[in-house]
Amino acid sequence: MVYEKKPWLKSYDADVNAEIPIPDFSLKDYLLQSFQAHKDRTALHYLGASLTFGQLMELSGRFAAYLKAKGLGKGDVVAVNLPNTPQYLVTIVGALRAGCAISGLAPLLMPDEMVYQLNDCGAKVLVTLDVLFDAKFAAVADQAAGVKEVLVTGVFDPLPSVTQYPAGKPLAGKSVAAFYDVLKQYPDEPPDVTLNKDDPCYLQYTGGTTGPPKGAVLSHGNMVANVYQFEDWMKMERGKEVWVSGFPIFHQAGLFVTTCAMAWAATQCLIPDPRNVEHIVKECDTHKPTFMINVPSLFLMLMANENFKKLDFSNLRYCMSGAAPFPVEGIRALEAIVGPNKMVEVWGMTETSPLITVNPGRGKKKIGAVGVPLPNTEFKIVSLNDGETEVPMGEEGELICHGPQVMMGYLNKPKETQNALRIHDGKKWMHTGDVGRMDEDGFVYVVDRAKDMLIVGGFKVFSSEVEDKLYRHPAISMCALIGLPNPDRPDSEIVKLFVQKSPAYKDKPEDDIRAELFAFAKEKLAPYKVPKIIEFVSAIPMTSVGKVDKKSLRKR
Repeated sequence: MVYEKKPWLKSYDADVNAEIPIPDFSLKDYLLQSFQAHKDRTALHYLGASLTFGQLMELSGRFAAYLKAKGLGKGDVVAVNLPNTPQYLVTIVGALRAGCAISGLAPLLMPDEMVYQLNDCGAKVLVTLDVLFDAKFAAVADQAAGVKEVLVTGVFDPLPSVTQYPAGKPLAGKSVAAFYDVLKQYPDEPPDVTLNKDDPCYLQYTGGTTGPPKGAVLSHGNMVANVYQFEDWMKMERGKEVWVSGFPIFHQAGLFVTTCAMAWAATQCLIPDPRNVEHIVKECDTHKPTFMINVPSLFLMLMANENFKKLDFSNLRYCMSGAAPFPVEGIRALEAIVGPNKMVEVWGMTETSPLITVNPGRGKKKIGAVGVPLPNTEFKIVSLNDGETEVPMGEEGELICHGPQVMMGYLNKPKETQNALRIHDGKKWMHTGDVGRMDEDGFVYVVDRAKDMLIVGGFKVFSSEVEDKLYRHPAISMCALIGLPNPDRPDSEIVKLFVQKSPAYKDKPEDDIRAELFAFAKEKLAPYKVPKIIEFVSAIPMTSVGKVDKKSLRKR
């Protein structure tokens, strides 16, 4: 079939090869090589404080020594329940140096959700924020019997002026201590641990349409491969880049961003609260980033800020966006602020470390496309009916891929693993659950998640396509499309649109706006795609990583 010929290769930048050599070493060794070579370079900026790579190496060595003293090593899991703070980076590197794997817990998880993940991944150590310890973990700590060590830390602990650290209250059957007090107690003497590419590195949890979250097991080989793929693609300059990202590190996209930055000795501006737009603007103004990485919703928030529009973006090489569709009009508006040809859309998922496709860094990009498959990646689009028959170029189907970045499987879930990782032509392919198409130049367009695709009168309606067109109406600040059960036709759905009004329309009667939107939709969309119901909301609900929370909208 056509996908075997890799039509996307003709769209590669001239300095990118179809296949690249990927070293056979662990992520731990990769990071330590970078730290050793750039000891004096600033690793991170955080709330006015800074840390060099040499200091990060020392603190991580102390944390690794602590883990060894507590009996942890290869095969054990350290869970992290923090926002983007220096403590998170120390924990990642320290855990890897001890041979442990890392599992990130979203700070917005409810107590029972925390317990589920901690028990499912078998975490023995939990590093958590003081307010999360008090408000969530302490009440259910007895249900997480496997967690024996709890380290508590505060948002301001890394600042030089802080000398007293929150330590949490005692818990039966567990040792509870202050994170920074522990670092001071142990010497910078990490154990000598040998890791190979098949050892678990990150256990990252991802939600599904049904059932509890699944832990994707990403090996050291998976992570090294994806970091190398992305580095070769973007041609990053080691030891020279400055990154600003609002992606939370507990999410795989944010974890990948911070991993790449450390591997390439890039200085990171850590953003503990991505909704604090003024803080992000200040960091950009102070540190002049070369690379910005955010979800579309955060870029839209920044673009609405007058101070962001006034910034000097002459140092900025790229803006990268992923994890959710970016309205085409929004991309054009962003490039009008930061400069032309700087926007790079990407696509991937937790199970692929995460990147599968990226727009060319220096050559021709296509607005609205999520790019072309990375080097060393095989890719094809298959029928939504049987999950196997390849669809012709230009037609929609499920996007599937094979490559070194594809996960080992889901932890403790063999059936889910078998469903996601299927054998085609003797190779293991990741079935992404995303619906999309490929054009003649090999560019991929994600039209929807399979779970977000609607069926109306026998026709497929891709919610992201409809949302993208409706974003062109000035009344819409944000919107989200869902399908409702049709009582008259069980095999069909009713299209409903949720709208967050733009400031310019805040005083206009909702009935008038609704009439405008219906008329606009009828002009731009096929009849079966036109929303039948429009509901105005004060704010479109978002997940902890800045995606539109359609699950909560469906519950309404």
